[in-house]
Amino acid sequence: MKVTVDQVKCVAAGHCVMHADAVFDQRDEDGIVVLLDAEPPAALADDVRKAAAVCPAMAIHIEE
Repeated sequence: MKVTVDQVKCVAAGHCVMHADAVFDQRDEDGIVVLLDAEPPAALADDVRKAAAVCPAMAIHIEE
């Protein structure tokens, strides 16, 4: 799994961090998504997929 984020599309809702905090974080100054792990381990795959599914801006992209 390879994960990318579009910081321009991000609306700083934070849903990604709630579902996969080992993979996503938010910038302190504006809450925009920060990708911590572009190739997360298989054990986190379901959490990353949930984070992408609930992103209101559809700013998370997953390549399986």
